[in-house]
Amino acid sequence: MGNRREFRHCTRPRRRARHSYCVRCFVRSDHADRLTQAVTIPNRRAVAIAGHTGDTVTAAAGLAGDAAVRATALGALERLGKLSDEQITTALNDDDVRVRRRAAEIAAAHPAVDLVSTLSDTEPNVVETAAWACGEHESNRPEIVRRLIELSTEAAEPLVREAAVAALGAIGDPAAVDVIIAATSDKPAVRRRAVLALAPFEGDHVDAAIDRALKDRDWQVRQAAEDLGRAQL
Repeated sequence: MGNRREFRHCTRPRRRARHSYCVRCFVRSDHADRLTQAVTIPNRRAVAIAGHTGDTVTAAAGLAGDAAVRATALGALERLGKLSDEQITTALNDDDVRVRRRAAEIAAAHPAVDLVSTLSDTEPNVVETAAWACGEHESNRPEIVRRLIELSTEAAEPLVREAAVAALGAIGDPAAVDVIIAATSDKPAVRRRAVLALAPFEGDHVDAAIDRALKDRDWQVRQAAEDLGRAQL
């Protein structure tokens, strides 16, 4: 047949360059897996768009993506009203801090989600967000209040202490009043938050703390005390 070559299906092993494969007879399984994954798991942009276009399937598929995609998927599903408490709880235990923080943020609108363990997360920004979410829940569960009190006095990061104090003020549990008063002697940002957190409480010791705040060296603390005093008139 002259110089014409005839191509046949491979029938015996052949030596090939590393990582090469015969397209007609063999596809490496790991390569196939990567191709399948690329097709089935949307990217972050697609997931974000899905949250605005009603595409629940794409948004949900993002929960199987990388950390950035998973975090975006949580927001997309929440926007669509399709994010369950169980999915939030799973995300609160994710390996990636970005996912846990996003889950804690979204949990603020889900009072049934238990945030007790998240208040002891290893990452301060997750704990801060969880404390804020607890304030949004306004739940006075003893274990929540106890942990927030601990954070208000023991957390190394001022942002965590500030969030915990604010949450205690939102909850309004009488067990927290002494801790909130003590926080009026913390760093300026915490002091400001503590003064405002005294709003639900009454008593001579509360009034005394507000009076001290009126003379605070930080003008924003003084302003907070003045605003609180006017609001209570």
